[in-house]
Amino acid sequence: MSFPGLRHQWIIAALLAALMLLTRGEHFVSVHALPSASWAVLFLAGFYLRPFWAVPAFFALGLLIDLGSLAAGTISDWCLSPAYWALLPAYTALWGGGRLLRRHSQGRAGDLLVLALALAGSAFIAYLCSGGGFYFFSGHYEDSSLAGFGERILRYYPGKLLHLSAYVGLAAVADVALRLARAEAHKQRTAAG
Repeated sequence: MSFPGLRHQWIIAALLAALMLLTRGEHFVSVHALPSASWAVLFLAGFYLRPFWAVPAFFALGLLIDLGSLAAGTISDWCLSPAYWALLPAYTALWGGGRLLRRHSQGRAGDLLVLALALAGSAFIAYLCSGGGFYFFSGHYEDSSLAGFGERILRYYPGKLLHLSAYVGLAAVADVALRLARAEAHKQRTAAG
């Protein structure tokens, strides 16, 4: 499957940035009822955007949002520890999951299995990086252990996977609807011409 053209990639990047801005943290434009779409943004960036620059660009955007929220006093510095850097490999894993899906996507029903595996696998690796990094290196858990981290995986990974899957599922529905609308418009232009 080929990547969208450069113009469409910039539009997709802007839409993904807006989604991250609207759902991440607690600031003046965030939608508080929605879970963060940051993980989905990176997964979708891997699927839709050709260059790797998406990973550091969206990491930087997330950092700016978090620092802005901290400066505004709407979040505490709890998550802004040396472990914050563990988000880079986590985001890279999510981007890689999207890229893997793109590489193996053939526009068939069997793609749903590839999608499920790419989502679950990249989310698990991302949680190992971000959740493990925070648990072991943030300085907030003095008695950290592998057993304790195992409990945290069982407690938090399913929710992370659910939120990621919901956002990616909505994006997939929007993608299919857009493709069908384009095909119908092309069909009508061809019939009229």
